[in-house]
Amino acid sequence: MTKSDEPGSKGKLNIGEVKSLKVEVLSETGWFDNEIIRKNMMDHGGMTTSQYEIPWDPDNAGGYSALITVVSLDDKETRILLDTGWSNEWMNYIFTEKSNVAGMLKNDQIDFMVLSHWHLDHFWGIESTLKHKPDITLYAPYTCYPEDMSLLKGERHLKVRNKAGQEVLICKNDTPHMGKLILCAPEGEENSGIYKLMPGVALKMFDVPIILRVRGENVLYFNIKDKGFVTVTGCGHPGVLSILSFARDNFEEYKAYGCYGGLHIAAFEQWDPKFDELIEEVKSFNMTKMGCNHCTGWIWAEKATTSGLPIIQGTDKYKTYTRHSTSNKGNHVFLTNGDSVVF
Repeated sequence: MTKSDEPGSKGKLNIGEVKSLKVEVLSETGWFDNEIIRKNMMDHGGMTTSQYEIPWDPDNAGGYSALITVVSLDDKETRILLDTGWSNEWMNYIFTEKSNVAGMLKNDQIDFMVLSHWHLDHFWGIESTLKHKPDITLYAPYTCYPEDMSLLKGERHLKVRNKAGQEVLICKNDTPHMGKLILCAPEGEENSGIYKLMPGVALKMFDVPIILRVRGENVLYFNIKDKGFVTVTGCGHPGVLSILSFARDNFEEYKAYGCYGGLHIAAFEQWDPKFDELIEEVKSFNMTKMGCNHCTGWIWAEKATTSGLPIIQGTDKYKTYTRHSTSNKGNHVFLTNGDSVVF
């Protein structure tokens, strides 16, 4: 993928177009209780500690995952699995009882998987995907550690000791990944800055530091014909403004249409006055649809809604799931488990 030489392009990228995009929320509940996950971190060194050194409470583990269906201009459907959650038990439930992802994987109906980043709640449930399709093509950030690769290769049953001296199993995978692995770097393909996954779909790897000794996040961009660009994120660690600005500055005929995913603003439901300014800055992109959940913060989504941002309303489908987030306010400012959105 190279920058266009067409007159007037100003060196910007032409990624093509798609007809439509559908995102299905498989699980946005990376964990169920903010206080428990915060305590796990603070009791064992804080946010700079490696995620592989903390005895996480297994009963608090959920996972983030979404199913993306792209319809091309010639009506061909391409399905992408974004992330694979944390708890194998929870993700098995999500993939087999609350969706048909397990069957789709077995029947080669999911074309490839994108790992947004290597955080436990997006990656440690990898066995739940690989046991149905070990040869799935995987796009992942190049900023991985040996522990990540060991888990991906099915070589890891990792236990660590808690404060009581008891061993706690924190992650495992018994199904090695046998498919193509594309480790994505910021320079992209042919130094274009992106990976063009198909006409109208691009991936950008942002090399940014993240908590728990994780670095880098893949972000997806979709150019919807006659509508504009949609960004899809796992956590949005690079920052929503940086993600939107990259598209504005690098893609031809850019027009913001919408976004979906975790926006990593008030992940632990604590308000910061600077979030008011962020709402106004996001407004300047004039998006038509904003679907948010996971680490966005219910508190931010509520304020953004009342401030006039086009937050897509969710439903009560999450109530049919066996577990719910303790942060759930009972309103519909999040697209939560079982919801979907079409762009």
